[in-house]
Amino acid sequence: MKVPVSWLSEMVDLPAGITVEELDAAFIRLGLEVDDVLRPPVTTGPLVVGRVLEIEELTGFKKPIRYCQVDVGEDAPRGIVCGARNFAVGDLVVAALPGAVLPGDFAIAARTTYDHVSDGMICSVRELGIGEDHAGILVLGQDGYTPGTPAAGLLGLDDVVFDLEVTPDRGYAMSLRGIARDLAAALAVDWRDPAALTPPAWSGEPAWQVTVADPDRCDRFSMVALEGLDPAAPSPWAIRRRLAQSGVRSISLAVDVTNYVMLELGQPMHAFDRDRLSGPIEVRLARAGERLTTLDGVDRALTDDDLLIADGSGPIGLAGVMGGASTEIGDGTTNVLLEAAHWAPTGVSRGVRRHKLPSEAAKRFERGTDPEVTVVALARAAALLAEHGGARVVGAPVDLDVRSPRPVIALDAALPGRIAGVDYPASQVVDVLRGIGASVDADGERLQVTPPSWRGDLTDPADLVEEVVRSVGLDEIPSVLPSAPAGRGLTDRQRRRRSVGRALADAGYVEAPSYPFLGTAVLDDLGIPADDERRTLITLRNPLSEEAPALRTTLLPGLLGSLARNLARGQRDVALFEHGAVFPGGLTGTAPVPGVDRRPDDETLAALLGAVPVQPWHVGVVLTGQREPRGWWGPGRPAGWADAVQAARVVAEAAGVELTVRAGELAPWHPGRCAELLVGETVVGHAGELHPRVCAALELPARTCAMELDLDALPLGGVPVGPVISTFPPVHMDAALVVADEHPEALVRDALATGAGELLEDLRLFDVYTGTPIPAGSRSLAYAFTFRAADRTLTTEEARAAFEAAVASAASATGAALRA
Repeated sequence: MKVPVSWLSEMVDLPAGITVEELDAAFIRLGLEVDDVLRPPVTTGPLVVGRVLEIEELTGFKKPIRYCQVDVGEDAPRGIVCGARNFAVGDLVVAALPGAVLPGDFAIAARTTYDHVSDGMICSVRELGIGEDHAGILVLGQDGYTPGTPAAGLLGLDDVVFDLEVTPDRGYAMSLRGIARDLAAALAVDWRDPAALTPPAWSGEPAWQVTVADPDRCDRFSMVALEGLDPAAPSPWAIRRRLAQSGVRSISLAVDVTNYVMLELGQPMHAFDRDRLSGPIEVRLARAGERLTTLDGVDRALTDDDLLIADGSGPIGLAGVMGGASTEIGDGTTNVLLEAAHWAPTGVSRGVRRHKLPSEAAKRFERGTDPEVTVVALARAAALLAEHGGARVVGAPVDLDVRSPRPVIALDAALPGRIAGVDYPASQVVDVLRGIGASVDADGERLQVTPPSWRGDLTDPADLVEEVVRSVGLDEIPSVLPSAPAGRGLTDRQRRRRSVGRALADAGYVEAPSYPFLGTAVLDDLGIPADDERRTLITLRNPLSEEAPALRTTLLPGLLGSLARNLARGQRDVALFEHGAVFPGGLTGTAPVPGVDRRPDDETLAALLGAVPVQPWHVGVVLTGQREPRGWWGPGRPAGWADAVQAARVVAEAAGVELTVRAGELAPWHPGRCAELLVGETVVGHAGELHPRVCAALELPARTCAMELDLDALPLGGVPVGPVISTFPPVHMDAALVVADEHPEALVRDALATGAGELLEDLRLFDVYTGTPIPAGSRSLAYAFTFRAADRTLTTEEARAAFEAAVASAASATGAALRA
């Protein structure tokens, strides 16, 4: 919200001599973030209003040139050469006289050009630094200013504009009226409410018949009809200047007036061309198959949640968002129908997001507008159109009002002090609440507060507490840090999560956190079957994106999306990891909505926690390209399914558990290259190579690999115990076993370890071989054994006995045989 200080000063009696910095501090104390302070461009020297008395068309030049006689308030007019064509005799313009210096250090002097002496310059808004339009000079109209009047003030060249960031709960601050009210209270000065006017006593029958079919989403709807508007009447410079300062483009008198009143009072309005309307007007929900072409020229398909303004021809406006093109104000419009309404904020918000159609009106309706000012805004706009365009009101206005009474909030006057830790006397609390426009009935410390109509966000005692604290000053709250309770540090789960992250980073993976949202389309791309638990989604009511409205049930969509973006930016060898919560299984119940005036009781807390979905902590990795880079030392090695399995082993080792790996099958992995990850008999994850169809759907390289593991399914270890380090020498032995393909390597490893007994210190698989002379259907598994005793040096016979026992155990369990 951009706030020109000159406009604000018409409503607030700003203290004499107040500086820009002091105003900035006042806005911040009110909780209004100052994004920027826009200062006017520097202009010096004589800059005055002039009236064009004569225009001589110069000929013989390559472009049209005019020599103008301009009255600048001196004894004789000045002759000025100008190439613009958009002004006529009698128009008031801005003249920069010799000695003036315009923005950009552009000095003005008398000079000879086109065979005439140009004694100054007639200025455009771009030359004055107050806009970008340089197609023609700035015309101030034909009345309202005296030639010779200094132009800096009326142009706003001495005006400062504050660009304020308004939070969503304070819609009233999206208007000069709302900001003026707050600022006057903060500075303890008087202010004038621009909405405190009495609408004229319009007589006659309403010029249009109106019905509201959905009063829950529109509890007040007002309209007034006008006729006789001069379609050629320009918007006065004062209105155009303030619109420009507020970041609103000038279009036409009717549209500019509605925008001006919106900025002034906070009430958006829409102007219809009455001659293009047919039949009575109805406020209703859209029907199946209806469409609307909005003012931006886009033909939109409507849903049954879209609230419309419709006439006999069908939809003519998307309520609270944007009008329709069929009834748009045009260059020849003389009869106008002005509309002002109070729309339910949630419905407008849904419509804006559904149609991706933000607008200045919608920004205000989403935050909440004041339903009391609909008729006042119509009266203000009608008066401006009458003054500057000759329009006349026809008949009485329409005003359908079905609002409910404002709620009365019971408040303990001591509550703000107890919450903020500041002693606020009851009288001060009452004064603050009355200062924001609330009605307060006090019975000692018990207050009955009725919020004003423009504060729809005030519904609970906590809201009133916030207003008291904000109005008195957030800087009044003492800064006291609480003492941390002794003996509390990271939990075992938190320590394990950090250890896992460090271990994967040490293994060469880069952490890539992603948004925890997904849509069904990515689950289709991953080939997740319909009956899979990962298809049971928790959908958000107000998602950031309609394409990803649900909480994730797997980490893979986010990781694979990050992988694709890195590949698109030229990276070839990528290895990423993420660990975070997933939300499989859907909701487990409906959560109650506790009040904010007291701590929830145990039963409510239990119900709240019972409705929280299960949120297991997963860890996942994705990788593609070269796992080991090529160089003078060799050709390198591409990433494969074994690297994904090894990443799972890294996680398990960091968590202090041991994984078992066996063949498995689960989308999105390739059925023949997917490993199940187990702890005991519990499957805790999967790893391997993605299915080729998944890689094609996500535009990823073939043989892209991934791993996902449920970290919370891993048992938490106790106090870690360091290994016993023996000072006696080890005995190293190797064995290559021929094993049938049907036996998993994990089974062979377990059999070897069982047979070797307690002398076995380490067992490592270092080679897998198939081909001649290994029989078909078998493979050679080569293991390195390390034997060591803690209390003595092993003899050759002891090591050999343990080795042979290990091989015999594997032969018994799997039929393995030593390779010849």
